[in-house]
Amino acid sequence: MTPGVGPLGATPGADYSNDTYLPAHGNGGYRVLHYDLDLDYRITTNRLAGKAVVTARAVQSLSRFSLDLGRFRVQSVRVDGQPAKFTHRAGKLQIKPERPVAYGSAFKIEIRYAGTPVPISGRWGDIGWDELTDGVLVASQPNGAPSWFPCNDRPDDKATYLVTLTAASPYTVLVTGDLVSRRRGAGNTTWVYERTEPTAAYLMSVQIGRYETVDLAPGTGARRVRQRAAIPPRLRAVFRHDFARHGEIMAALEGLFGPYPFREYVVVVADDDLDDPIEAQGMAIFGRNHLDGLRTHERLVAHELAHQWFGNSLTVADWRHIWLNEGFATYAEWLWSAASGGPSADVLATQWHARLAARPADIVVANPGVHRMFDPLVYKRGALTLHALRTRVGDDVFFALLRSWVAEHQYQTVTTDQFREHAQRFTARPLDDLFAAWLDRRPLPPLPLFS
Repeated sequence: MTPGVGPLGATPGADYSNDTYLPAHGNGGYRVLHYDLDLDYRITTNRLAGKAVVTARAVQSLSRFSLDLGRFRVQSVRVDGQPAKFTHRAGKLQIKPERPVAYGSAFKIEIRYAGTPVPISGRWGDIGWDELTDGVLVASQPNGAPSWFPCNDRPDDKATYLVTLTAASPYTVLVTGDLVSRRRGAGNTTWVYERTEPTAAYLMSVQIGRYETVDLAPGTGARRVRQRAAIPPRLRAVFRHDFARHGEIMAALEGLFGPYPFREYVVVVADDDLDDPIEAQGMAIFGRNHLDGLRTHERLVAHELAHQWFGNSLTVADWRHIWLNEGFATYAEWLWSAASGGPSADVLATQWHARLAARPADIVVANPGVHRMFDPLVYKRGALTLHALRTRVGDDVFFALLRSWVAEHQYQTVTTDQFREHAQRFTARPLDDLFAAWLDRRPLPPLPLFS
C-alpha cells in the first residue's frame, strides 16, 4: 500500500513522528506552516473552547492524517472548507478529508473543540496546561502542547502562530509572542498575540494570572530588545532586587552568543511554588519560591535566558540531542558567574567534574535515553563538554564558533553531528577524540585545564 493512501487508520507512519524518544507524539505526512488559534477560557470553571485553523503542506499524498490533541470534545473538522470524517482517541485526532491532499500542496484544517484542559500525564509528571491557585500556567516541554491545542507535537516541526485568547478582565493573559491588540468587553478582555518566528509547539505558552506588568530592564543591543515581567504585585520589591541585574545578564549573553534572537523577553513569576523554572519562546516562568531577596537563584535566570538561543531559536531535531539545550544553558550559568565576579568557569568546571567523578558514569550524553533525557548528568556533563572544547581550541575560537553556530542555524533545528562538524570547521586540531570521550562514552574523561 502506498503511504498516505488507504482507509482511515491504515496509513503507515502517519500517526507517528520520527523522534526516537517520543515517537507517539508528532505525526508524519505534512509540515505545519501556521497555527491560528481563537480561544475562550473560563477561569472559574476551567473550560476552554477553541477554533484552530492549521495551515500545513503535504510532504506525501495524504488520504488521511492526524494531529495530537488531548482530552477535548471535538465538535467539527473541516479540510479546505469541506467537512471531514474524524476520530479522536488516545490523544490522536485522525482526519480523513473528502478528497486526498496532493503531495506538495498547502491545505487548511479547521478544528472546533471544547472541554476541560488537563495536563498530559507521563514519566515527567503532568505537562502542559495546568491550573494555578488563581490562574493558569502552561509548561509543555517535551510533550504537553496537545493539552491546549491540536498540533503536530514534534520539536522539528516549527511554525508561526496567531493566538487570540479571551478571559476575565481582572486577569492578565500572556502568550509567547508579540502583543498585537487587547480589546476589553463586558467583563472579558480579548488578547491577540503573534509569533512570527518559526516555533516548536512545545515552546508555545499561555500564562494567566492577576499580574502586574513591569519593565525588567532597559532595552539592550542595537535592536533594543524589550525586557518586561509579569509578577504578583505583592512580590514587587523582592523581584526588583533578585532580577536587578537582568539587563547585565542579557548584555553579557548577547556579547557571548550574538544578538538576542527575538524582539522581546518576558519573565513571568507565578504566585505558586514551582519545582524548576520553565522556558518558552521569548519567555521564562519562575515560581514565587525562586524569589528570596538574596539572588539565590540568579544562575537559573541566566540559564533560562540562555535557552532563547539554545533550545528556542536553535531547537533539537529530536529529543536525544537534548544536551544541545541543557548543556549550553548550564554553561551559560558558569559564564555569567565569571562575568559577574563569581567563580570562573574553570573553577566551576573543576568542582562539577569532581562531583561527577564521585557518581556512577552510566550515561551517554549524546543519547541518554528517554528515561534520562532530563538527568542532571546531561546538563552538567554537557557543560563540561563545552568547557573541554574551550580549553582545546582557546577562547577566541570557542566563542567565534558559538556565535557562528547561533547565527547559521537561527530558527532552525540542530543535531549533535551538526555541532561536531561545525566546531571542526574552526580549528585544524582534531576534535573527534574529544567529542567521542565526552559525548559517546560513559566513562568520565579527565578535565583538561587551560594552558
